[in-house]
Amino acid sequence: MDRSLLKKLVEWKATADRLPIMLDGSRQVGKSYLIEKIFGLEHFDKVFKLNFED
Repeated sequence: MDRSLLKKLVEWKATADRLPIMLDGSRQVGKSYLIEKIFGLEHFDKVFKLNFED
């Protein structure tokens, strides 16, 4: 599955002065899946998820 946002996340990780990410957008489009399962597991040892709705 090719996602354009994944490329931007990899670029974000490569910058030395990166800030924390807050991802928002429409419901049910795969934001959580992308961050937790695809990008998070491949590029970081730990991923913390804060859900402000709960």
